[in-house]
Amino acid sequence: MLSIVATPIGNLDDISARALQVLKEADVIACEDTRRTRILLAHFGIPRPAVFISYRQGNEQSTGDYILRLLDEGRNVAMCSDGGYPGISDPGYRLVSAAAERGVEYQVIPGASAVDVALLMSGLPTSSYTFKGYPPRRPGVLRRFFEEEKDMPHTLIFFESPFRVGATMSVALDVLGDRRAAVCVELTKKFERVSRGFLKQLCQEFTGAKVKGEITIVVAGNNKKFLNEESGDSVSEENSLSESKFSVHL
Repeated sequence: MLSIVATPIGNLDDISARALQVLKEADVIACEDTRRTRILLAHFGIPRPAVFISYRQGNEQSTGDYILRLLDEGRNVAMCSDGGYPGISDPGYRLVSAAAERGVEYQVIPGASAVDVALLMSGLPTSSYTFKGYPPRRPGVLRRFFEEEKDMPHTLIFFESPFRVGATMSVALDVLGDRRAAVCVELTKKFERVSRGFLKQLCQEFTGAKVKGEITIVVAGNNKKFLNEESGDSVSEENSLSESKFSVHL
C-alpha cells in the first residue's frame, strides 16, 4: 500500500491522527526533505523506519522506480512532502501516476493545505477557484500566466517566492486591473500575516519589502464587485491601512 500523507504546512499540531498512525506503521517513509520529516517524527515520538529515503525534485524518476519495487515486495510506503499534499506543487505526482498505471493500491491521507487556508483567510469568494502553483519567472510568460485568467470569474490562487511578491503582483495589476487580493505569509505559523486590499495597495506594500517565509497569493476573479474602478490613485490611505492588513500570532 502506498499512502500519500498530507503533513502540516506550519503548525505541527495540524496533523491528523490517521496520518500519525500511517507514519507509525509504515515500512518505508519517502519524504521531500529527510531533515524536515525527522523533526515531525521526533515531535510525535515516531521512530524512523528501516527505510527512510529522500524523494524530491531531481531524483523522482530513479527513487520512484525504487519505491515501486518496494511496493511490489509488499512494503507499506508512506510518502510526504515538507508540508501539505505530496504532488501538489511538490514531488509526488509522478509516483502517484505510475502507481495508478500499474494498478498499485494507494490511498490519500487528508490534511492541511495552504491553498484552502489562504482561500478562506483572503475573504474572497470560495464557490469557484483555480490554483495554479508557482507562476513562471520570465516576464513574457508571466504576463501570459495572468492573461489566461483575465476574463475568468473564479478566484485565483498561486504560490510565490518571498523575493518576487512585489514584482509578480505588479504584473498582475497591469494585466488584471486593480482587483481585491490577499497576500498570505507563513500560514499557520507563529508569525502568520495576511495583507488584504486592492492589488495596487499590495504592490506598494510588498515592492522592495523584505519578506520571509512561505507565500500564498489570492486574487479576486473578474467581477465588478471586486474591482477598484477608480484606478487606484483615489484610494485613500485610510482605506489602505484599514482593509489591507490583518495579523494573527499562533
